[in-house]
Amino acid sequence: MTTPVRESPASAAPGYVPRRTLPLRVEAIRQLRRRRTLVVGLLLVALPPLVAVAFAMGGTPDSAVASLLDTATASGPNFAAVCLYLSAGFLLVVPVALFCGDTVAAEAGWSSLRYLLAAPVPRARLLTAKLLVALAFSAVAMLSLPLVALGVGTAAYGWGPLELPTGGSLPAGEAAGRLGLAVAFVFVGQLVTAALAFYLSTVTDAPLGAVGGAIGLTVVGSILDAVTALGGWRELIPAHWQFAWLDALQQGVEWNGMARGAAVSVSYAVILVALAYRHFARKDIVS
Repeated sequence: MTTPVRESPASAAPGYVPRRTLPLRVEAIRQLRRRRTLVVGLLLVALPPLVAVAFAMGGTPDSAVASLLDTATASGPNFAAVCLYLSAGFLLVVPVALFCGDTVAAEAGWSSLRYLLAAPVPRARLLTAKLLVALAFSAVAMLSLPLVALGVGTAAYGWGPLELPTGGSLPAGEAAGRLGLAVAFVFVGQLVTAALAFYLSTVTDAPLGAVGGAIGLTVVGSILDAVTALGGWRELIPAHWQFAWLDALQQGVEWNGMARGAAVSVSYAVILVALAYRHFARKDIVS
């Protein structure tokens, strides 16, 4: 086995500054030009209009499915909340896993990773730039869906208060803030998926393997959470808290579930990102 190449600042050319290599702007432009970025964006933008058409054609939702669905056509904020509810369990997992799982593995698959490191871009700098850009794209993707849904819902049902499934309502202005809080929690809850996909991206040269592995393990987590025999152990599964953001859609915000869910997700994410840096630092780059 060959010995990994160690970048040495002392042997670098005059004027070489490691932190100036691979600027975030350059990496962001590279990722923005990828076809999968356009596909993900179109998918998230197209979902709210499709949901609005489905409600228009299907009539009143069945209250036995989920009480939140009953309020979908009450106002624009209600429609945005319902779209977030319908997509938070799986759809929003896909762009996060895609952006974070494809970022390093794709370079290896294209055989361009070793050329980036030979630039020379320090390995830690490379991972940091790719992770930050991937998280930024994930955040934009996660924010775009409720924003588009809010616009579509307002156009279809008007701008008004958020009718709460538990009874009562919130003024439209306060409702927008509550929806922002909900989206923020969904993003924090997906950090564990992002970190897992990122770690797998440093392990394999196959982007689909990293993306599929992250999505698959997320699905497994949801299945395990449904096993009530696990009892309190389910609280250690990130999927157990994926809908804790619904606690923000009450007269008074209930913080306990969101705080515990965020703590679980961030804890796993920190460990997985640390493993990614550790593995990549020792990895032989042959592609």
